[in-house]
Amino acid sequence: MNSDWRKYQGALVSAKAPHQEVFTQSLNSELKKNNAFLARWITNFDCKRQTSFWYIVNDQEFTLDEFSHKVRNQIKKGLKNLKVEQLSAEDMLDKGFSVYIKAFEAYKTISQPLSKEVFNTTLLAFDKNHFWGVFNAEGELIGFSQNKMKNDVCEFSITKFHPAYLKLRPSEALFYTMTDYYLNNLKVKYIHNGTRSISHQTNIHEFLINKFKFRKAYCYLHIKYQPFFGLIVSCLFPFRKLLAMLNVSLLRNVNSILLQEEIKRNCKKELSC
Repeated sequence: MNSDWRKYQGALVSAKAPHQEVFTQSLNSELKKNNAFLARWITNFDCKRQTSFWYIVNDQEFTLDEFSHKVRNQIKKGLKNLKVEQLSAEDMLDKGFSVYIKAFEAYKTISQPLSKEVFNTTLLAFDKNHFWGVFNAEGELIGFSQNKMKNDVCEFSITKFHPAYLKLRPSEALFYTMTDYYLNNLKVKYIHNGTRSISHQTNIHEFLINKFKFRKAYCYLHIKYQPFFGLIVSCLFPFRKLLAMLNVSLLRNVNSILLQEEIKRNCKKELSC
């Protein structure tokens, strides 16, 4: 596969860091060669105007004193009661799945959790992973994060917490420790926690913005479809609001694709303005 792309859930997505340009000249052949139904990429990363698509990023060094009194106390409580440390891949594979399942059970979603085999395969699919864990006083893993390093950029890729221990402030302890490590110690170009959510609702982005000084880095979303798949999307698009009202598991992926198409069309308008 072209090094610009990787296959994810049947689609081609950029394999580069968000700020790097993706070359799309050979997309038709890449789609056909990889049997992918669409390719998705962005341009104008962290542009100075508000758009319909964004990454959640942090690129500023900081000190604990810069946080609000309330957040400082939450961070200190978490660090006092819990232990945060980097994990080996072996420890992550051994202990991470049980936390993932407990976190998933607390979600309001119609989707199904990954099997242990798929979960472990997902964790090892990227060759520059950092794993972090949060442990309670009994030494039990109650939270973790898989972080991907690429081109001096860190992505908080998968982060989960056992819901029974949230009052101990594992999220504040983990995110503070990791953000401090990557921005203040490693001095990476930036951290990001992915894009605007398309497939499900999440509170993590607001949490990072409100507590840890993350922000929206606006950009423009682009999509190229396989011809037949693109025709199906075009036919269903006028009915997207009706389909979104139907709480049917079989339509979950359809609705995500249609929302993504709507965002792409909005970005096209914004880019032409």
